[in-house]
Amino acid sequence: MAVPILPGQTDHWHRFLDTLKGERLNEFKANREKLGVRERVFFQQTPQGDMAIVTLEGNEPEAAFRRFAEGSDAFTRWFIDEVKSIHGFDLTSPPAGGMPELCVDSGEVSVSAY
Repeated sequence: MAVPILPGQTDHWHRFLDTLKGERLNEFKANREKLGVRERVFFQQTPQGDMAIVTLEGNEPEAAFRRFAEGSDAFTRWFIDEVKSIHGFDLTSPPAGGMPELCVDSGEVSVSAY
């Protein structure tokens, strides 16, 4: 999922990730394990502004996204508040336009005869 970082929020975004990789790492890992997903985040600078590229890998990432949004524990509430501040949208509401569609996967082997 490509997620714009609001103007002026890039430093906040980096501090947020530092917190996820540091003092809240165990909570982050436990949360994603409970949801059954692996989350990876990339940073992309574009002429239109900075972006976070987020991937959720697992059996049912859309269902995990919905379950996460319904969480009421302290970590989930903190995470949702940070995302709203940095990206300007509320994770408790479905993303506009839905979830990303997988179009190509280099890990899948396809055999065709022509």
